[in-house]
Amino acid sequence: MSPRGAGPLLLGVRHHGPGSARAVRAALDRAQPRAVLIEGPPEGDALLALAADPGMRPPVALLAHAADDPSRAAFWPLAGFSPEWVAIRWAQAREVPVRFIDLPAAHTLAAPEGEGAAARPGEEAEGGAAVPPVDPLAVLAEVAGYEDAEHWWEDVVEHRGGARDPLAAFAALGEAMGALREAHRDGDRPRDLVREAYMRQRMRAARREFGDDYAVVCGAWHVPALRAGATVAADRALLTGLPRTKVETTWVPWTHRRLARAGGYGAGVASPGWYAHLFAARDRPVERWLTKVAGLLREEDRQVSPSHVIEAVRLAETLAAVRGRPVPGLAETLEAVRAVMCDGSDVPLALVEDRLVVGDVLGEVPDAAPAVPLQRDLTRRQRSLRLKAEARDRELELDLRKEADAAKSLLLHRLRMLGVDWGVPAASRGGTGTFRETWRLRWEPELSVRVAEAGIWGTTVPGAAAARAEAEAAGARELGEVTALAERCLLAGLSRALPAVLRALADLAALDTDVARLAKALPALARSLRYGDVRGTDSAALGRVAAGLAERICVALPPACAAGLDADGAAELRGHLEGVHGAVALLADADGGLRERWSAVLRRLAGRETVPGLIRGRAVRLLLDDGRLPPEETARLMGLALSPAVPPADAAGWIEGFAGGGSGGGTLLVHDERLLGLIDAWLVAVPERAFVDVLPLLRRTFGAYEPGVRRTLGELARRGPGRRTTPTGAGPAPEGFAPALDPARASAAAEVARRLLGAA
Repeated sequence: MSPRGAGPLLLGVRHHGPGSARAVRAALDRAQPRAVLIEGPPEGDALLALAADPGMRPPVALLAHAADDPSRAAFWPLAGFSPEWVAIRWAQAREVPVRFIDLPAAHTLAAPEGEGAAARPGEEAEGGAAVPPVDPLAVLAEVAGYEDAEHWWEDVVEHRGGARDPLAAFAALGEAMGALREAHRDGDRPRDLVREAYMRQRMRAARREFGDDYAVVCGAWHVPALRAGATVAADRALLTGLPRTKVETTWVPWTHRRLARAGGYGAGVASPGWYAHLFAARDRPVERWLTKVAGLLREEDRQVSPSHVIEAVRLAETLAAVRGRPVPGLAETLEAVRAVMCDGSDVPLALVEDRLVVGDVLGEVPDAAPAVPLQRDLTRRQRSLRLKAEARDRELELDLRKEADAAKSLLLHRLRMLGVDWGVPAASRGGTGTFRETWRLRWEPELSVRVAEAGIWGTTVPGAAAARAEAEAAGARELGEVTALAERCLLAGLSRALPAVLRALADLAALDTDVARLAKALPALARSLRYGDVRGTDSAALGRVAAGLAERICVALPPACAAGLDADGAAELRGHLEGVHGAVALLADADGGLRERWSAVLRRLAGRETVPGLIRGRAVRLLLDDGRLPPEETARLMGLALSPAVPPADAAGWIEGFAGGGSGGGTLLVHDERLLGLIDAWLVAVPERAFVDVLPLLRRTFGAYEPGVRRTLGELARRGPGRRTTPTGAGPAPEGFAPALDPARASAAAEVARRLLGAA
C-alpha cells in the first residue's frame, strides 16, 4: 500500500498545508486503510473521540503539561486545513482506529531544559513539528528555479488540480525528502532520531494488528526514516533510559494568529486565513477571496463596488499569466487589491493582511474536555457575565456603578492577580472618574497554561486570587511591593486577603526608615482608599496605615531634602513630593489636620536655603496652587531665589521646580506678570558663562509648554518690563488683557464652573 510499493501507506505532509490536507483525504479515500497513525503524542489518544464532538471547532491544540509543573508545557496545534486533522476526522467518520505515534509527551517534557524537549507556553511542541536541519521546501524551490519557497509550494501543491493518482505526489515528495536527508545526513538531530525510532516501534505494533493495511500521516521529513529498515534492537537502544514525567493532556482553543509565523509558531504558515479559504472554497477561490476583501473594506467605509472585484480578478489573473503561474496566488491577489481596491495605499492593505490573510479565528473545545477546576470556574463565570473570549483586540468600557460591570471588573482584576492577563487596563475615553474602567481584551492560547499554573492556588477564581495575594504578602521584602499589592487586592475585591496584606504592610512600614520608599508607597495607599470607596470595600484599617505613613513622611522629609542632594536625588525627591501632595489631598477628608501639617512641611521646604532649588520651587508652586501662599509672598520667595547671590544653576533649578513639569506653570506666568518680570530680570542679569550652564535647564522648563503659551510669553517678553501691568493695575495693560480683575465677570464664570463640577 506504500506509494513506493509494498508496505504501509506513508503520507508525508506539510503541517497546516491545505493542499496536503486535500491530498491526504483523496489518498485515504482511495486506499481505505484499516487504521490511521498520526504524528502526535500518544497521550492524546484518549482525547481523540472529542474531535467528533459538535462543540469542537478548529483551530485547536492538544496541550500537554507536566502534572507537577504546568509551566512545562507543549502544544500540538491543528487547524481545519491541517492534514492531521483531516485524517482524524476521516477515520472517525468511517469508524477506523486512529492513533498518535510520536514520542510521548512524558519523555518530551521530562528532558532537561536546553535539550530542545519542552516548549515554553505559546511555543511549538518539538514532538508536533520538528524543524529539520535544512529547509526542504527552500531547497526544492531552488532546484525548481523558484526564489520563494511559498510560491513554489502554492504552484506545485496548493493550486494543483485533482490528480488521477492521489498517491503519486506522496511518492515523489518522499523520494525528494530521501535525497535531501541523504545529502544532509550529518545534520540529523539526535532528538529526531529518537522520535523516529519510537514511531517505527508504533508502526511495528500496528503491523501485528492490521498487517500492512494502515496509513501513517507525518511530516514529509520523517518519511525516509520511517521507511528505512532499522532493526528493533537499534530502536530500543535509542529509546532506553529516556527521562519520564507524569503529564496531563487536554484540548485548548487555538487561533489563526498563533498559527502564523509572525505569531511565533515555528512550524506555522504565514497566511493561515488564506489557507483556510483555499481549503474551504469548492470553486473559484480567487473570486470568492476578493469578494471577502471587498466586504471587509466596505465595513471600514471604503467605497468598493462589484466592479472593483471584477477588475481585481482580471488583474490578478493577468499577473499570474505574466509570471507563468497556473492560477493567481496570494501575492497576485494582494497586489490586485492594493491597485484596484486600495488606490495604491498600503494602509487598507495592511488591514486586509491582518484580518483576512492571518485572521482572528478562535477555536472552541467542548465542555467534556479535561480541565483543571479553576478553568471550569473561569468558564462558568465568563458565561454568566457574557464575557466571551476572543482572539482579536477589543475594548471593554465598564461603569462600576452597575452590578454587572463591577463583576466583570473584579473578574479581570482577579485574573491579573493570578498572572492571567486576558485583560489589560487602558486609558478611558469616557472620563477619568474612579467609577469608570477601560480594558483591552485579547485571549491568547498560552493563557490556558497560565490558568493551569494558577490552579495550585485554588479551585475558584476568587479563592485562588486571595491565596496568591496572601502568599505574595508573606514573601514581600519591600514596602512598595506590599502597597502595590494592597491596591490590587482592593481593585480585585479580595477582602479575605486584606488582613494578611495589611499586617505585612504595617510591619514593613514600621521598620522602613527610607523616606523615599515611604513617599513612594503613600500614593498607592491613597489610591487604594479611593478605589475602596468606589467599590464599597471596608478599608478603614488601610486608612489608619496610610495616615501613620503620612505622619512619618511629614517628619522625615525636610531633613532628607536638606541632606546634600545631587541633581538626580533632587529630581527623584521632587517626584515623591508631588506624589505625596496628591495623596494628602485624598487622605485629608479622613484627617482634617493632615493637610495643615503637610502645608507646614511645604513651607519649611520653601524657605530653607539648604534645600535644592528644584525642591524649593516645587514646594512654593504647590502652596500657591492650594491657595495657601499669597501672591505677594510667592513673589518675595521668587525674588530671594533669583537674587544675584544665588548660584545661577540653583536659581534655574528653582524656576524648573516652580514653572516646569507641565503643571500649568506657563499659564501662571502669562497671567501673573510680576513673576514673569522677576524671571525676565534674573535671566538678563545672568553672566554669559553661567548662562551657557543654565540654558539646558531653562530650555527643558520652557520647552514643555504648549505652543500657544510659549508664543504669548514671547510676546510679553518682547514688549519689555515697561509695558507690563502690575497686580495692582499700574502701567499699561497688554493687548487682550484688562488692567485689573473684573469681579462681576469672574463670579459668573465661577458659578458656571461650580455647576459643571456639581459643587453646591
